[in-house]
Amino acid sequence: MASGRHTSSSLWRRALYRVRLWRYSFGRFRLHFAAAIRSVANALSVLSAVAALLCIIDLLLYFGIDHNPSDIGLLRRGLRVVQAVFAIEVVFGLTVNAASTLRDARLLKWVVDAGVVLALLTWIYPRPTEPWLPWLDSLLYSRAFLFSVLAAYSLVSLSTMAIRLVSVRTNPSLLLSASFLFFIFIGSVVLMLPKCTVHPISYVDSLFVSTSAVCITGLTTVDISSTFTPFGLAVLSVLIQIGGLGVLTFTSFFALFFSGGPSIYSQLMLRDMVYSRSLNALLPTLLYILCFTLAIEAAGAVAIYFTVPPEMGFEEADRIVFSAFLSLSAFCNAGFTNVADGMSNPALMGGNQWIYVVTSLIVLSGAIGFPILVNFKDAVVLKARRLWARVRGVRFVCPVHIYDLNTKIVLATTFAILAIGTLSFFVLEYNNTLRGMSLWEKSVQSLFNALTPRSAGFASVSPGAFLPATLLVVMVQMWIGGASQSMAGGIKVNTIAVVLLNLRSVAHGHSGVAAWRRSIALPSVRRANAVVAVSIAAFLLYAVAMLLLEPDLRVRDVLFEVVSALFTVGSSLGITDRLGDASKLLLSTAMFVGRVGILSLLMGIVRSRRDSSVHYPEEPVIIN
Repeated sequence: MASGRHTSSSLWRRALYRVRLWRYSFGRFRLHFAAAIRSVANALSVLSAVAALLCIIDLLLYFGIDHNPSDIGLLRRGLRVVQAVFAIEVVFGLTVNAASTLRDARLLKWVVDAGVVLALLTWIYPRPTEPWLPWLDSLLYSRAFLFSVLAAYSLVSLSTMAIRLVSVRTNPSLLLSASFLFFIFIGSVVLMLPKCTVHPISYVDSLFVSTSAVCITGLTTVDISSTFTPFGLAVLSVLIQIGGLGVLTFTSFFALFFSGGPSIYSQLMLRDMVYSRSLNALLPTLLYILCFTLAIEAAGAVAIYFTVPPEMGFEEADRIVFSAFLSLSAFCNAGFTNVADGMSNPALMGGNQWIYVVTSLIVLSGAIGFPILVNFKDAVVLKARRLWARVRGVRFVCPVHIYDLNTKIVLATTFAILAIGTLSFFVLEYNNTLRGMSLWEKSVQSLFNALTPRSAGFASVSPGAFLPATLLVVMVQMWIGGASQSMAGGIKVNTIAVVLLNLRSVAHGHSGVAAWRRSIALPSVRRANAVVAVSIAAFLLYAVAMLLLEPDLRVRDVLFEVVSALFTVGSSLGITDRLGDASKLLLSTAMFVGRVGILSLLMGIVRSRRDSSVHYPEEPVIIN
């Protein structure tokens, strides 16, 4: 017995010694070939990103086109190649590059990696005829599991690559522009797939709709309800959501949430982009923005579902699709609807009007701006902490200014413009487009048609029937738009507020610009003036070009269309589908420029130079 125990102990010690020897040898190997391991890891990351892009294209072709068996076999082989690339990267990361993987990967990244490994087991073990666990067998060997795992890993891989591009100090404005162009192009191709449309559309129309969706404008050259299938509406919804939140917001969230290892430079840029107060709060802020977006869209869809008039005649599935799509489009200020005649549908107009009230609230929540929402969240947390401190009898020092200056300016300007717009519409259109309605209906329609021109682009009454004075008021509202870092377009209420405050300061002879006992930074004032000037110049340029391309159309119709496209509103006087291909392409560039930001795009194109103006002597210029 003693001899047996001694033999077992000796074998155990030998095995432990071999493990330690292997770990030592492997450690020396990694130390000597650290540079080569990093190079291979970087190469695999690039290869994985390419494979991820091919995977998305493969899946889109798989679901978007009716195939014969040979085509399906080819697409599946392509997915197997992608799966092999992903598996190699995962195995390399878990073995040779384990230290870096353990340092950077988060819990959900491990879940996705485990999914890739589990999907690989189906290559090794043929499907058993009598599985031990039927439900597990059905899961692992199903196409849904394989496609879900590959799609999830592709999303993580592309997001990580996007963050790496940010880390190499790429110009943020050009990177943002390139990301929008990428999704516009991808969307234009996908929307032409046979399963996306009821009948074929031209590429120019597909490009126009894709640009309008990604740039959350709402202009369209085709009828959405009769052109796109449910699959096409799903693609359109994804484009709207990506365009509304911003490509970098999506990619940075997934990259941080799954890998969590971006550079300090990329974190600083993302912090400024989402208005996070610190690097530690970057991921919580991104999570808050996405959760708030999904929560509002879900709540809005439920509210719309219960306010849809019975006269619409929807079946249950159609009612759910309509509610979800309208809520998404309203929060993103996109202006798309999937019913005939949009929000001016006679059945909607003949209802109890509550659907317009709900839609207005959703539009307003999307146009208010994420910095304000983050400020609201911080204020709620501070008040909760102060209340908890009182309950515990502990002294709590609360900041003097809970709401920052940006929040106060945005809220005051937003509601002032909304009140003026609603009252103006009610008075001007009382006996015109609002004729025959009850006082309740006129009030709701005035609110709705004063709010949506700010960026959403919905219209319950035909803008073509507006009085000239009403059209002018609407165009000014379209030019102003919503708040900065929101779903809305326009020059932003922040900009117009700072310009007006600067005007008041000049009229009073003050040397600085102030509001609520706080001074506004001079760079903000200069930037606001520059945005106004550039927006007017861009409008004049596009207006002249459109008038030259469409000489047969009325001037007011063309000018309204240009304002709607350039400031990403989506309203129209009914000429969008009558435009030529050249005009459609021109308006597509206008929507892109308006979404990216005219001044941001200009700053990205023009190379920065050393500022030497501070060394020059000062001399006044006559301005009166």
